[in-house]
Amino acid sequence: MKHIIILGDGMADWPVESLGGKTLMQYAKTPYMDKLASMGRTGRLKTVADGFHPGSEVANMSVLGYDLPKVYEGRGPLEAASIGVDLKPGEMAMRCNIICIEGDHIKNHSAGHITTEEADVLVKYLQEHLGNERVCFHTGVQYRHLLVIKGGDKRIDCTPPHDVPLKPFRPLLVKPMPGTENITVPEGGAELTPQQTADLINDLILRSQELLKNHPLNQKRMAEGKDPANSIWPWSPGYRPKMERLSDKFPQVKRGAVISAVDLINGIGYYADLRRLTVEGATGLYDTNYENKVAAALEALKTDDFVYLHIEASDEAGHEGNVDLKLLTIENLDSRAVGPIYEAVKDWEEPVAIAVLPDHPTPCELRTHTNEPIPFFIWYPGIEPDSVQTFDEASVCEGSYGLMKEDEFINEFMNPSTR
Repeated sequence: MKHIIILGDGMADWPVESLGGKTLMQYAKTPYMDKLASMGRTGRLKTVADGFHPGSEVANMSVLGYDLPKVYEGRGPLEAASIGVDLKPGEMAMRCNIICIEGDHIKNHSAGHITTEEADVLVKYLQEHLGNERVCFHTGVQYRHLLVIKGGDKRIDCTPPHDVPLKPFRPLLVKPMPGTENITVPEGGAELTPQQTADLINDLILRSQELLKNHPLNQKRMAEGKDPANSIWPWSPGYRPKMERLSDKFPQVKRGAVISAVDLINGIGYYADLRRLTVEGATGLYDTNYENKVAAALEALKTDDFVYLHIEASDEAGHEGNVDLKLLTIENLDSRAVGPIYEAVKDWEEPVAIAVLPDHPTPCELRTHTNEPIPFFIWYPGIEPDSVQTFDEASVCEGSYGLMKEDEFINEFMNPSTR
């Protein structure tokens, strides 16, 4: 049996008053997800382990069954792997957003969804003026980039910028983790103390604002009515992780693939030993090319045993607080991804198991991630269905899988029991 996970990032939500108290998944027209949920089995999955922030890296690693306390090293190292930066011992990697600051407040975490081509100009400019033997900036995708600090200490308190839209930025600058403020001897391969690392990063943030505010590219963006990309915001530090390959846990996965427009997902795929498939038109937004992603997934399933198809659009709509846009992304996931994949594989000679789920909720009301359990279903030819008839946050509470955690979901998906 072959396996495909279709991950609708941030798809889960809270009840919305304007939708009659329904969640977006309840309100959206999703005939294929409802059909497969009714034909398969459903449940909930706790994707955010106790003590962890509900980030996409945490949640997606949990979906794949990784033991987070053992392997988690932050988002930065995953994105480094995705863009081909081979971290050396003692090098600390951080996700480095390019954001929009308005006055003293964070207007948004994405600089108005700056393009990769525009951001590359700014990242190279920052490297020219701020980079040195200790500090190096690398271009990623859109607003998501990478900062590597040689000898940095990861014991620092950083705030993800998507968690704090419209908040003053100065109180959110980097701090040493509680209890490390007075450390004078670095730990492990670090050359800097936590306080020195925090001071260095904050200096880079403030200097980036001075450098970027009058950059010609930002002057052009503002003249066009766009948000300026006028600050960096580094967060989620870590060192090179030690993650087992998916094939080590599931020997039947002799070859697997990951399809995503997001570097951190591709980084997880890199350490899981999944080959990265680059898809033309994959943007990570509502305008992503679903058809090309589906075509790549179906082609991969012909030769591979496992495919992880990640679609970011709902998460970005949730961060924008845009209910109508998020509804559209959920319906697009159903009609342009789940449906075509099911219709293509349902009669294959070698059966294909399909699982659909978000990684975490991104409620439009809150505009950031939460850690509630998420809904999922598993379907494959011959599975004995449970009584659930629709796919949403509430219906699956009656599902036969109940509430799963840790690696229970991936174990059930890859090696189904008779429950």
